[in-house]
Amino acid sequence: MVATAHETLYSETFGAARADSIFSIASMTKAITTVAAMQLVEQGKLHMDEPVLRHLPQLASPQILEGFDLRPAQSPITLRQLLSHTSGFGYARWNQDLLRFAAPPGTVPPLLFEPGTRWEYSVSTDWVGRLIEALTGLGLEEYFQAAILGPLGMRDTTSIMRAEKFDRLISSWRRRPDGSWKEDPRQLPPPPTAFTGGAGLYSTIADYTRFLQMILRGGEGILRSSSLALMATNQVAAGTPGKMKTCIPEQSADVEFHPGATDGFGLGFLINGQAYPGGRSAGSLAWAGLRNTFYWIDPRRGICAVIMMQYLPFADAAAMAVLDTFERAVYSGVA
Repeated sequence: MVATAHETLYSETFGAARADSIFSIASMTKAITTVAAMQLVEQGKLHMDEPVLRHLPQLASPQILEGFDLRPAQSPITLRQLLSHTSGFGYARWNQDLLRFAAPPGTVPPLLFEPGTRWEYSVSTDWVGRLIEALTGLGLEEYFQAAILGPLGMRDTTSIMRAEKFDRLISSWRRRPDGSWKEDPRQLPPPPTAFTGGAGLYSTIADYTRFLQMILRGGEGILRSSSLALMATNQVAAGTPGKMKTCIPEQSADVEFHPGATDGFGLGFLINGQAYPGGRSAGSLAWAGLRNTFYWIDPRRGICAVIMMQYLPFADAAAMAVLDTFERAVYSGVA
């Protein structure tokens, strides 16, 4: 789907997908969690640079992993760092140190570096979700529905897959090492035992486009334009946003959204400093979900776009080729 702030320019489905098909959007949840956190900042319940340990005491003494040892972090973690993935947390599928270090269940995973010193894609947004729950007294699903999804009319976006909608859920597939395909068992996902800010939502392409259009419209009663401007401002002084080397190839290939370029990261969004060849303008906002769902917002051209596939590994060469072909077609024929 491709849209301006107020109208749909293009919408099409292929393969098994229908216009109302529901996809697991995984880390595309992060942008919605970020908007929720910024709402609480606007209400004065959260502050960008205060230590989040004031609301999440379990983060009072984060430990940094060095070799096989742990040492205390020298500075506390802030909301700005969580939202910009500069907190020090990581993901095991893209970090060998975390893959070999088995944190005991229910404990805070170790940091990889001092908070605020560089970028590493991470579980940070999961902690933002817990922060929202701690401050509002609501489960994250309940807060999302009341403050964002309901007001935007995103009726098919939820963390809970209802039985009456199960037939609309797209099957998920995996590419085997020999290139053949295997469909994951098709069964109704159980209700989550806990909601996470970094993943977990199901959505449709039309629903998620409504969310992106809200951003193009400057917040539309969901957020102030000043909050959106901060989200679209680079927060990273060091590191390589949008570049991750896989440690679990069956889950993800190596990731490089913008080869040859150094991009930034705002609050919840990758920000490209240079235009994509034949594609999005400099300053566009983007991210993706593990099962090869992607979006971008191009404020300069006044458009947004979403493309959803449903298979692993993430950033598979074929998926990235489809994304690139789609983007070039958008800018040559629609925008």
